[in-house]
Amino acid sequence: MTPLKMHGSHILSTGSAIPDICIDNDLLGTILDTSDSWISTRTGIKERNILGRDQSIIDLATIASKKALTKGLLQAEDLDLIIFATSTSNDLFGSASQLQHALGAKQAAAFDITAACSGFVISLIIAHQFIQTNVYNNILIVGADTLSQWVDWSDRTTCILFGDGAGAAILQKNQDNDILSFEINTDGSEAHQLCINHKRNFQQDTKHNNLINIPSNNYYQHLRMNGKEVYKFAVSKVPESIGKCLKQISMNSKDITWLLLHQANQRILETVANKLNIPVEKILSNIQFYGNTSAASIPIALDEAFDAGHICHKDIIAIAGFGAGLTWGSMIIKWHINE
Repeated sequence: MTPLKMHGSHILSTGSAIPDICIDNDLLGTILDTSDSWISTRTGIKERNILGRDQSIIDLATIASKKALTKGLLQAEDLDLIIFATSTSNDLFGSASQLQHALGAKQAAAFDITAACSGFVISLIIAHQFIQTNVYNNILIVGADTLSQWVDWSDRTTCILFGDGAGAAILQKNQDNDILSFEINTDGSEAHQLCINHKRNFQQDTKHNNLINIPSNNYYQHLRMNGKEVYKFAVSKVPESIGKCLKQISMNSKDITWLLLHQANQRILETVANKLNIPVEKILSNIQFYGNTSAASIPIALDEAFDAGHICHKDIIAIAGFGAGLTWGSMIIKWHINE
């Protein structure tokens, strides 16, 4: 029996998109009992952007994807697969097919991944499996969320944190392999710590002698988060997860060039870095400008780091996503210039 030949996965290009409406902390201070000092001290966030009435999540995802295609010198028809990581789909059945149509990627299969803030990392890992086993050559991974539509804007403990956005990356089969190690985890017993619960209302069917309850006016509630518990979860599990990924490839934290975490809270980023003995200047952070954009946060920061020239040939990048579920996932990347 011929052994399966494993192929390498290369991050060919990235793209990102942010909606036009910017809400800074001073503006929030005019409608809530809060201030720029209170928000920025506790979170590191100075402003966030939210979706306008004339925009949809597909618009943002399309812009980010087209930027990635342009940078990668690819056409939409070159894509074999689209993985859309989002928890705020504009269709309950998923939005990946809408993105496929918007791009004109007629040859690509498409599906959604719902894993909140871990969604992009998990999607990247899934795409890596398809490429390693020679199923696909060019895969578009998009992380996009619009949680501004699901927060309670009278609750200062949650609404100050979240913004909208989209980020994209194209993973391509290559002789050099960028993804060195990875792991993903779930603790469903703590799902209630960060959730958007579904509410079901029922009306009795008197025509059938009250034997049947018919669902009526179902809806999703506002985002709910236990900030203290989520913080404890993140600063405990993420360093442990990154440590396991490093151990798989006989590396340690001193080998890391850049630390790229889900942009949830600046305090979390710095605490994780400290636990791993990674200097703060190695943290890739843009949280002050965008807030927590959920599945979009890592690809947006990755795109900006590439555009700024921070990531160079053979740099080692530790990436970790964490959030609702509770889910978390990490990976170690050694990025190569595609020659």
